[in-house]
Amino acid sequence: MLVTNSSLGYYLMVQQFSGRDLQNFEKKIASLFNKGKIPFPIHLSSGNEDSLIKICGKIKKSDWVFSTWRSHYHCLLKGVPEVELENAILSGHSISLNFPDYQFYSSAIVGGQISQAVGVAMAIKIQNQDSKVWCFMGDMASETGIAQTAFAYSENFDLPITFVIEDNNQSVLTDTRQTWGTDVLRYEKYPNSKVISYKYLNSYPHAGAGVRVEF
Repeated sequence: MLVTNSSLGYYLMVQQFSGRDLQNFEKKIASLFNKGKIPFPIHLSSGNEDSLIKICGKIKKSDWVFSTWRSHYHCLLKGVPEVELENAILSGHSISLNFPDYQFYSSAIVGGQISQAVGVAMAIKIQNQDSKVWCFMGDMASETGIAQTAFAYSENFDLPITFVIEDNNQSVLTDTRQTWGTDVLRYEKYPNSKVISYKYLNSYPHAGAGVRVEF
């Protein structure tokens, strides 16, 4: 895997990530967690590798990425070196990964990253910069008031931001659509030019790696 800060090297590194590369990283973290080597919460991904690689292929080095507590893949595809990411996870930051050098931020709070993402997008537009913001969230978060307000505001003022809804139809262990009593979430019912989405099934549990670990 290439690890370099040059623009060309950055794009080559991102492009060389395959779905298997991402899966292998999560398997490594899962193994460390199940062996008791990570005494902190972790949230793992699977089943969305191809969708994310396609989306993140559009993200430039100068762009900003804001994510959730499940952000290992986002970090890797933004250019954060595997070793640096693994060290952060081992240090207890899996659910709140922040790498200023790579313009990557995440929040363990539902919707906690959304207003920050909109604020950065506003600054980019005011300063007429050649970059944009990518804000990832889950399907349950997309139903919250802060998300709906951000979608409308960003579209009305044409902010340089794209919201990516990662829809696994789960909020912790709760079916999102059953919770809201609908078969169609608002992002599906009311299209927005600033919002894209994809659906996937995650083989990992909401938290942890499938083995109960006591510390």
